[in-house]
Amino acid sequence: MSETTSIYVVKTTANQERSVANVIAHVARKEKYDVRALLVPDVLKGYVLVEASAPEVVDQAIQGVPHARSVIKGSSSIEEVEHFLTPKPVVTGINEGAIVELISGPFKGEKARVKRVDVAKEEITVELFEAMVPIPITVRGDHVRVLSKDARGV
Repeated sequence: MSETTSIYVVKTTANQERSVANVIAHVARKEKYDVRALLVPDVLKGYVLVEASAPEVVDQAIQGVPHARSVIKGSSSIEEVEHFLTPKPVVTGINEGAIVELISGPFKGEKARVKRVDVAKEEITVELFEAMVPIPITVRGDHVRVLSKDARGV
């Protein structure tokens, strides 16, 4: 087996990326093709990234795979696809002063203003609009939906 690998891009039918990757993995295992890894990034609709020793290996692995269209010419390095490997924090796009709605927890349905964003902990501190006394509440970033990016819009 070759020690050097590259990343090859397989074009697929939209929303079939996971099933294509599963079939490629099954075929590669069964036929002992030198496929090292498969990646299906959420942000790349219609594509599967395949780490393999040569493009011919990927061509062979996708033969007869439903919804696998073609291998795009050329290859990428791991450095070029590295950003797909680290998930974005759930608080990305939430700023101080933003208006949010809580979508889970005891305050579900309440609207609030963001007072502080903690990217490391993926938490935000908010103050509820309907509260008699403004008390800061810390919630997970995925427990809110942004209604307005700044303090002006409600």
